[in-house]
Amino acid sequence: MKKRTKEILAILDEQYGREYVCYLNYETPWQLLIATMLSAQCTDARVNIVTADLFQKYDTLEKFANADLKELEQDIKPTGFYHNKAKNIIACTRDLLYRFGGEVPRSLEDLTSLAGVGRKTANVIRGNIYHDPSVVVDTHVKRISRRLGLTKNEDPEKIETDLMKELPKDHWILYNIQIITFGRSICTARSPKCEQCFLQKYCKEFKM
Repeated sequence: MKKRTKEILAILDEQYGREYVCYLNYETPWQLLIATMLSAQCTDARVNIVTADLFQKYDTLEKFANADLKELEQDIKPTGFYHNKAKNIIACTRDLLYRFGGEVPRSLEDLTSLAGVGRKTANVIRGNIYHDPSVVVDTHVKRISRRLGLTKNEDPEKIETDLMKELPKDHWILYNIQIITFGRSICTARSPKCEQCFLQKYCKEFKM
C-alpha cells in the first residue's frame, strides 16, 4: 500500500473510528436488500422514513412477492423512480422465494442475477450481511476517490477494481462507511467545505 493511501486511511480512522455502521434501518437480510434498492437516487434518511411503514405492511417476503404493483408504487413513491423500483422489488422477492428458498444469496453472481440488483447493492449485502470484504462504489465513493487521486476512472466497476488494489481488505467496507459520512458533512458534491477538510493536502482538486 502506498504511504499516501496509508496516511489517508489513518486520518479517516482517527476522525470516524472503525465501527461498521449501516445507515439503512433493517432487521432481516431481505429488508436490507429492499432498502438498498429503494436508496438508488434517494437519501438513506428518506428511505428509512418510507421503510418504517413499508416493513410493517409487508412483513414477509411473500407479501412483497404478491403485492399489487400500483399499491406498492404508491407505498414507495417518496423514494423516486417508484415505477421501476416497485416492479423490481416484486420480481426480486419472487426470485428470492422461488430460486433461493427465501434466503438472500451470498455470491456476487447470484445477487446480481436478481431483478434491480447491481454490483453496488450486491456489495452492500455482501459487506453488511455476510461480512465478505467488498468495495461499494456509490456517488460519494466515486467523487471522493477521484478527488483523492485513488482512481482516475469514471466507471463504477473500474473504480471498484482500483480501490480493491489500492486499499487493504480490512478497509474495503470501512472506507465506504467513512467516505459516506465525510461526503455528507464535508466533501459534498456542490460547494465542498474545503477550509474544514482534514484531507485537504491529499486532494487533487483543492486550490490554495
